[in-house]
Amino acid sequence: MASKPSYTCLPCRLNSLKKPLHRRYLTISPSRRDAESLRPSIAPKPTIDLRHIRQNPELYSQNCLKRNYKGQSDSPFKIVKLFEEWQALQRSARNMRERNNNLRTKLSHARTFSGQEEDSEGLNTAQGRENVLEEARQLKTQISDIETKEAQLTAGMDGLAVQLPNITSTETPVGDNAHVLGYINEHPEPVSSTSDRVWRSHVHIGSELELLDFAAASTTSGWGWYYLMNEAALLELALVQYALSVAMKKGWKIVSPPSIVYSHIAAACGFRPRDRNGEQQVYALQQAEKDKERDKPELSLAGTGEIPLAGLKANQILEEEELPLKAVGVSRCYRAEAGSRGADTKGLYRVHEFTKVEMFAWTMPDGPETGLSHSKRVFEDMVEIQKEILRALGLHCRILEMPSTDLGASATRKQDVEAYFPSRREKDDGWGEVTSASICTDYQARRLGTRVRTDRFGRKTEWPHTVNGTAMAVPRVLAALLENGWDEKEMCVRVPAVLQPWMGGMDVIRKKGQQL
Repeated sequence: MASKPSYTCLPCRLNSLKKPLHRRYLTISPSRRDAESLRPSIAPKPTIDLRHIRQNPELYSQNCLKRNYKGQSDSPFKIVKLFEEWQALQRSARNMRERNNNLRTKLSHARTFSGQEEDSEGLNTAQGRENVLEEARQLKTQISDIETKEAQLTAGMDGLAVQLPNITSTETPVGDNAHVLGYINEHPEPVSSTSDRVWRSHVHIGSELELLDFAAASTTSGWGWYYLMNEAALLELALVQYALSVAMKKGWKIVSPPSIVYSHIAAACGFRPRDRNGEQQVYALQQAEKDKERDKPELSLAGTGEIPLAGLKANQILEEEELPLKAVGVSRCYRAEAGSRGADTKGLYRVHEFTKVEMFAWTMPDGPETGLSHSKRVFEDMVEIQKEILRALGLHCRILEMPSTDLGASATRKQDVEAYFPSRREKDDGWGEVTSASICTDYQARRLGTRVRTDRFGRKTEWPHTVNGTAMAVPRVLAALLENGWDEKEMCVRVPAVLQPWMGGMDVIRKKGQQL
């Protein structure tokens, strides 16, 4: 005997078809969440201005080429194409959603099927009701498929957009050549052929005065590490203290940031695991298998204090009255890529680990209606602090407006200060970078979820601008001090007066056991 088909009441069948109405067609569906699963749930959600990219694809493409981001130069046009596909899906799905909603409404208001109402859908018969339910099921499946494709397209646009570099400032030279803006202090050897001064590299001086030990470090940690010994260790502390004292007198608040950060925070600041040439530049901490299974976010060693300082206000809303908010912090920094072997990388100039004093600020976005550039004002203050510190240390330096190809992903504009290193006279005429300062506009704020509440638009939030700059990169400045302060006749190094209070009053570093 054939069994009777199971019976499901109409309300239960309706519940199986229920789906929330779409007030906005760009909502996050379950499939969209699947597409975003690679980003940790705790990570700030990037909010990129996709509309501006779609409206100006040529601008963004040319910007990539100017900055040597050739691999991303087609991305703006790909975003436009993906958006057109997304719009087409929206149009095709709209009728389905309307039809589906109409069917569910009619089914939910169905009477007792006594023929009292006009029955255009055939709801007064069992077969008619089943046909309508089947059509609703098909529509539900089709809409779900479309939403999956929409999510994939949206994730594709977001993924391409987040990789684009910041728009370059009009004050940034296009190309490979920096513009010299000025100099600090006099050149110690303006005409080398007429000077009888003996120059030594900091590696030689460090060995002679028992200040540096690279051999022991290579045994302990490998190439690119070092030991600062005796007075060199004191010099490191003195340089940090002096830089902090200058910044704090200018109103910068001191912070002691962590050196280990989530990898997604580093990426949001513009630091990727590999650079444009494919070289590893970030040390990622190895995860335990149980952490991978639990999808715990990856951790990295911070390459600069800029990263943890920027993360200080991630996913937060600042008040307009707080800005500019200026922080200065000391941290150990870690760089996996330390350059190829050679004159550029000997000694302390390019290493894997170093101490740095970093300045970081949040400012109001620039006001086009007033012509004010809040970030530029703080940027100029940073450069003045850098110049004051290097001037007091007695180092001969030059200030450069860096070209577009030298800018990192987050920067719209960057100035470097280079010091004169006698040991580098055969390379770049002795010049070597010791500080930099960058304006990042809203690039980092959009990726870190940092907002500012402002009166400009009725207490609504905007994206603050961020600015960062080096107050002190210890190894390079220390190397420059050893080389420029070396006295061949006396076999000693002169200590700048501004550092002596943190060196116990020491004014000269001599060879151990040497008599005055």
